[in-house]
Amino acid sequence: MKVLINEDIYGFDLEVALAEISEQRREQALKFKYELGQRTCVLAYQLLKQLLREEYGIMENPLFEYNEHGKPSIIGHPEIFFNLSHCREAVACVVSDAPVGIDVEAVREFKDSLVHYTMNEAEQRQIENAPNAAEAFIRFWTMKEAALKLAGTGIDNNLKDVITDDYDFDVAISPRRTYIYTICTLKNSLNKA
Repeated sequence: MKVLINEDIYGFDLEVALAEISEQRREQALKFKYELGQRTCVLAYQLLKQLLREEYGIMENPLFEYNEHGKPSIIGHPEIFFNLSHCREAVACVVSDAPVGIDVEAVREFKDSLVHYTMNEAEQRQIENAPNAAEAFIRFWTMKEAALKLAGTGIDNNLKDVITDDYDFDVAISPRRTYIYTICTLKNSLNKA
């Protein structure tokens, strides 16, 4: 398993990058109304291209197909699992030989109603008792999102029970404490980093 994180969202020429990616991804990127969304969409794809080149020797632009919940896979490479995520602070990509999920989120304030809707009682207590409640909430949120992305089921109405013993989580906070990312793998997976 290999992971890339990039915080330099404005450190590339967007027009040049759009010309270098697949038409499929270019269309997806241009659907974003704001430049930030376009840039993070393009950068995530660039990170995937880099990892595919370095880890698998794949030089062409990958094309995606999607399951019924929107989870992408690479056409012609069912043996490669990947996941992308982005927020206003960073972009993340992971590739693996086994199912994997990743989520990156900016650390930000949240509403108590969201905590009660998405977190079980034990998670709520940990957030309430944490020295930095925003970090604690985003930590749990990225774990849940990464698990759902690994499963490929999308967000459903039962977010409280997403974190189970079936998964291993690798949680990291950025050095400036502006974002948190989590990688989720199936427990006992043989492809640990």
